[in-house]
Amino acid sequence: MKNILAIAILILMLTHPSLTVSGAGRGLLLWSQTVLPTLLPFMICSNVIVSIGALPLLMKPLRPLLRNVFHLSDNGGYVLVSGLLCGYPMGAKTCGEFAVQGRLSYGEAEYLLAICNHSSPMFLFGYVASNLCPQIPIWLVAASLYLPILPLSILARRIYRPETNSSLPAKTIPAQRGTENACFHFDDIMMGSIEIMVRIGGYIMLFSILAAFIEYLPGISPSLKGLTLGFSEITTGIHTISQALTGIPQGLCITAVTAFGGLSGVFQTKSVLNSSTHTGVIKNAGLSIRHYVMWKLLHTAVSCLIFILLSGVLPYIQPAAAPAL
Repeated sequence: MKNILAIAILILMLTHPSLTVSGAGRGLLLWSQTVLPTLLPFMICSNVIVSIGALPLLMKPLRPLLRNVFHLSDNGGYVLVSGLLCGYPMGAKTCGEFAVQGRLSYGEAEYLLAICNHSSPMFLFGYVASNLCPQIPIWLVAASLYLPILPLSILARRIYRPETNSSLPAKTIPAQRGTENACFHFDDIMMGSIEIMVRIGGYIMLFSILAAFIEYLPGISPSLKGLTLGFSEITTGIHTISQALTGIPQGLCITAVTAFGGLSGVFQTKSVLNSSTHTGVIKNAGLSIRHYVMWKLLHTAVSCLIFILLSGVLPYIQPAAAPAL
C-alpha cells in the first residue's frame, strides 16, 4: 500500500509540475521568511542558556506559578514557556531534548508533551489576526487557544502522574577550558539547531505541495476545502477559511485548525522528538506521537467549546459601533 501511494504521488507530481513547483515555492517562502527567522535565533539562544546553566536563574520569577499551578520543575517550566512563546514545534523540541539529556523524568516529559506545543502569540497577533473578519476580536481566538491548557494539564497530570517522579535538578554541562573548545561547543549547538530547521523546512515544503493539490481539487465547497487545508497545513487553511466564511463560523474554524496545528505540525513534532545530543548522536526521546495527536484533538475540541461559549457573551462586551454621520 505504501509503495502504491508513493508511486501515485510521484505520478501526480510529474503530471502537474506547475502545482508542485508552486506549492514547494510557497512552502519554502513561508519557511525562509517566517519560520526560520522566528525559531532559529531562539533555538540557538535557548541551547546556550541551558548549556551554561543559566536556566534556574531565568525561571526564578515564574517558579511560583509553574510549580504551584502546573506542578513543574524548573526544566519543565522552561519547556512550557518556550512552547508558548515560540510556537510549533519548539515546545516539543525542548521537551524531547530535555528527556534525552535526563533533565526531565519520563513522566514529566509525557505530561509536558500534552500541553507544551502551541501556536505562538506572534503567529496569532500577526498572521491569524490579519485573516479574521472585524466582528471576531483576536483576543477571543487567543483565549480559546490558551485557556484549555489549564484543564488539560490537570487531566494529563492524573494520567501520567509526573508528581510521582522526583523533580530533577537543572543539570549543567561542564564548561570546557580554552576558547577553541568553547567555540567548537557553540558550533555544535548552532549546527544542531540548523539541522532541525532544515527538517522542519522539508515538512513545510511537502505539506505546502499537498495544499496546492487540495486547492486544485474541483467540486469541493470553499469552506470544506479550507478546513481540509487547515488540518493539513494551517497557514494556507486559515487564509482559505478567511475568504470562504465570515463571522462566528469563520472564527470557530480558524480556532479549530490553529489549535490542532495541522498534519504538517504533527510531522514536524515527530521529527524534533528525535533529539540530537551534545555529542552529535541522534536519540529518540521515547515519547508517543499518537498520544500527542490525541491531546491535540482534545485541545481542539475544548478550544472550540470555549470559543462558542465566549462568542455567546461577545455582544454584551463588544463595544457598540459608532452611529454613522
